[in-house]
Amino acid sequence: MCSWCWGFAPVAQVLAEQAAELGVALSLVLGGLRTGQGAALDPSTRRYILEHWQAVQQSTGQPFRFEGALPEGFVYDTEPACRAVVAARKLDEPSAWALVKAIQQAFYVEGRDTTQATLLAELAESVGLPRIEFAEAFDSQEIHLATLGDFSWARDLGIAGFPTLLAERNGQLALLTNGYQPLEELSPLLARWLERGLHV
Repeated sequence: MCSWCWGFAPVAQVLAEQAAELGVALSLVLGGLRTGQGAALDPSTRRYILEHWQAVQQSTGQPFRFEGALPEGFVYDTEPACRAVVAARKLDEPSAWALVKAIQQAFYVEGRDTTQATLLAELAESVGLPRIEFAEAFDSQEIHLATLGDFSWARDLGIAGFPTLLAERNGQLALLTNGYQPLEELSPLLARWLERGLHV
């Protein structure tokens, strides 16, 4: 739910396809940007965020809806969206990737309020998850804790920028990117990492 992650979505899609071809497993971990926000956005924070959105659009070409974005009184809390993805991951891991895309599309392009459980359930259903099972998982203590576990994992690694792409081999993590990178810059890094693994 960070704008640079939305900008990164097409790159992530290609990397996911390449990983599948190579038989490399991908794990989706939620970083927890802007969680637990209880107050509505103030005008200066709203301006700051929308300036970021404009920069992302200019750098990546991803679509954004600026008219009516982040309306007055909006509480920008990404925890519900993150928890929805964790619930989807538990129910059907491939659906979690589809749900991320659906949530980002709803928020950034359609201007919908992705803090609302009813919308998240609707989006989950749109990617093939049973609505009632999803709603039960979304509200469960297990998924609340698993979501916090994702946030802690990222925080414990010192990850503060998103998106972050890590590669793991034999329990060792390698940082491929912390922040947005275009595909043409990331692909060689990933290829070198994979090649080194073949010679170990």
